[in-house]
Amino acid sequence: MNNRIKNILHKGNAENAGSKDRQEMLSLFHQPEKEYELKGELVKELDEWAVSEDSLPNLQKMFTRLWNTIEKREKWKTLKTRYLNVAVRVAAALVVGLFLGIYVTSLVNKQEPVFYTAHSPMGSVSEWNLPDGTVIFLNSGSEIKYSVNSKKAPREVFLTGEAWFQVGKDKKRPFVVHTPFFDVQVTGTRFNVKAYKEENRATTTLEEGEVIIRSEKNPELAEGIVLKPGQQLALAGDAKNPEIQEVNTRWFTAWKDNKLILVNMPLKELIVLLERKYGVEFVVKDETVLNYHCDATFHGETLIELLDILKGMIAIDYKIVGQNIEITSDKTRKKGGTMK
Repeated sequence: MNNRIKNILHKGNAENAGSKDRQEMLSLFHQPEKEYELKGELVKELDEWAVSEDSLPNLQKMFTRLWNTIEKREKWKTLKTRYLNVAVRVAAALVVGLFLGIYVTSLVNKQEPVFYTAHSPMGSVSEWNLPDGTVIFLNSGSEIKYSVNSKKAPREVFLTGEAWFQVGKDKKRPFVVHTPFFDVQVTGTRFNVKAYKEENRATTTLEEGEVIIRSEKNPELAEGIVLKPGQQLALAGDAKNPEIQEVNTRWFTAWKDNKLILVNMPLKELIVLLERKYGVEFVVKDETVLNYHCDATFHGETLIELLDILKGMIAIDYKIVGQNIEITSDKTRKKGGTMK
């Protein structure tokens, strides 16, 4: 049995070891009945080290601590568990590495980044809490990917779609939101980023704190532009110069509270919002209605309730045909009207 364990350790710790060999090696640490044989084999490896006694770590304490951590792995099911599981798997490999003459720090530095992906499907808004305390509301049809590496690694998120962030403060580790258009860097703040690829336009709206907008692809953003609370930066995909203006931030962040605040919004843009919010598809039979504008505030209405309100505000009509909603012009009335 000792020879078999020795072979598993050598094969699993080899530089060219395959995933099967490495998994078999790590599985030894999950079998209590093999604990003493495993320790014995590792001690033999330790005897071959040409080092002084003073240079050796307290291996018994280290082994016991790591073993207890491994045993706890299956008891966790939350997002934090996913983070701990990564550390546990690395810890198991480190034990073998220590006895074979490989430094712990070198193994940690070689660890590949680990990412977690969250998706909010059409017709829904999701809330996520990151390990560093950051809170994220993810709008419908959006996706984020973020790293769950060690506490010393940079904090970064890759966003496609729209998200509202309340970032946990950490001046030593800035938080960066990557989008297809630009990057947003913060140290602790509340802000909204909208960057749907199909819209070919991105905006960042700052509620609180300070953000820096950067992009290596855009000369105007290469040095970074600092936003103050109440400001919004917008950039079209084919434009070089970003637009910065003072805004009422509530108009652009109310979606996370299941609200729609429309301020002189063209029906063309509103239809896109409604398709995402309710997970439906509109078919416009008369394109002249797309230029109609709306002023309204909606909160918790069903789609039919909302359409009935719009029908009373502007000169449109609608009907449900199969899985689609057809929009037509109501020529019996003049367009116009608001709903506050």
